[in-house]
Formats: sequence, structure tokens, C-alpha cells
Amino acid sequence: MFLCVFLCLLLVLLAGCNPSRHRIVIGSKNFTEQAILGEFLAQYLEQHGFPVERRFYLAGTYVCQQAILAGRIDLYVEYTGTALTAILKEPPVSDPATAYAQVKEAYARRFGLMVTAPLGFDNSFAIIVRGDDARRLHLHTISDVVPYAPHWRAGFGYEFMERKDGFAGLARTYGLHFAEPPRIMDLGLLYRALESGQVDLIAGAETDGLIPALHLKILRDNLHYFPSYSAVPVVRQQTLQEFAGLGSALAALAGKIDEQDMRQMNYAVDAQRRDSRQVGSEFLRRKGL
Repeated sequence: MFLCVFLCLLLVLLAGCNPSRHRIVIGSKNFTEQAILGEFLAQYLEQHGFPVERRFYLAGTYVCQQAILAGRIDLYVEYTGTALTAILKEPPVSDPATAYAQVKEAYARRFGLMVTAPLGFDNSFAIIVRGDDARRLHLHTISDVVPYAPHWRAGFGYEFMERKDGFAGLARTYGLHFAEPPRIMDLGLLYRALESGQVDLIAGAETDGLIPALHLKILRDNLHYFPSYSAVPVVRQQTLQEFAGLGSALAALAGKIDEQDMRQMNYAVDAQRRDSRQVGSEFLRRKGL
């Protein structure tokens, strides 16, 4: 009797150490584009017979990285420039192919993570001002704002203030000095703060849907400060082994989303207040995926 109980307990413990996997957990960071991409991946994999669990809005880059390393999520979309500078602590790389190759190799070697082929769009940081100010002051490049910056207020997200490819390097490269230290704001508040005049310049993303919706202006990075930010799915090697066909399914997404596609989907959610599930579903049908 004692032996039987002991064996049962042992089996329970062993099962707890190596649990059977039932779903692919898809994560996302805490902004619109990431939720759309998470939904896009979830619906795509579901249509191909994979069981999926959604775990979106997991704060920023560092939280998603820790979550995938700990096995709390299996898959999410990262950007090569972010991976290089924020995670790998490497210098920015402007060439997309070189940046992708470096990230792919380092993620596999250091973390046991597979970086699959780029989805097809680059989502660089964008320095943004109000459209009216851009027209009135003839602002086209980041260098154009340097004479006005000492009288302006800037607003940035926490990551942009902390990263190697963020504010400190931008300020050095362009010689930017503002009227006061930049305000650190939640990403979801930056555009409204700019529109309402609380700040005069922000760092957003080139594919953000609110840029055209609010008639804002992206300033050209004329000194080529920002690196390449190709969107790439990142997946655990263990998950690829446990779910046959997952690797080939993800590989089939290479080049399927361009900048215009992503900007339109972001616009649909942020400006038209549509649900990200519906937007993702419509995109999949339109692309025949």
C-alpha cells in the first residue's frame, strides 16, 4: 500500500515537472499594433489547426522577453532594432538584412529562441510634431526642429528614454535641447498630449494609425540615427518541437504585411475604434491566409 502511494506521488511530481502542452500562448506588448499582430497570429494559427491562448498587453519589451524565456508565452512579435539594442545591448544596425541575421543568430545561441522570417514591414521610431506647426515652421527633418526645441516640451515613452537607440543618443546626434526634461508618458497618451498642446514633439512609430488621423507630421531622420526595426515573430524552440508544422506555418507569413497594411490596421483600431479581432480577421481573408 505504501509503495503504491509513493509511486502515485512520484508520477504526479514528474508530471508537474514536465507538463503536457495543450496550447500555444501568444503574447504582445501594450500598444495597438502589438495587439493586432497578436490577434493576427492567433487567428492564423487557429485556422491552421493549432490550439491557441491569447496573453496580450504584457507591458513592454523587457516583460515580453522575460515571459518567453520563462515559458509563460510561446510566441510574440519583436522588432530587430529593439532586439539588438534593448535585449542584446548591441549597437544599432541600419541595414535590415544585417540586423535580422545578427538577431536571429544571437537569439538562438543565447536564449534558445527562433526568430522567424520578417513579416514584411519596418516600424521605426518616428519623431512627430503637429501638422500645423510643421507647415507654419517648414519642418521636414529632425534637424529642422533644433532651433525651436529650446522653447518646446517633448513627451516620450519609458523605453525610449532608457534604450540605446532612444532619447539620449538622439539628443547627442542632433544637438537637441528642450525647455524642460522630456515628460515620460504612457504610449497610449502621447498622441493626445501632442494634439492638445501638452507637449510639442513626441517619439511614436512610423506605422501608428493616429498619425494621419490627427493630421500629424513625421520628421525625416536625416542623420540616419534610428536602426532597422523589421517586425519578426519570435518563438520558443521547445514549442516548435512540441507542435509539428508550427515552424512551416510561421515561415509562410514572410513578407505578408507591408507598412501600408500595418498603418491601415492601426488606423482602423485607433481612429475608427474597431475591434482588433475583426480587423485581424478581415486582413487574413483579404490576404488569403
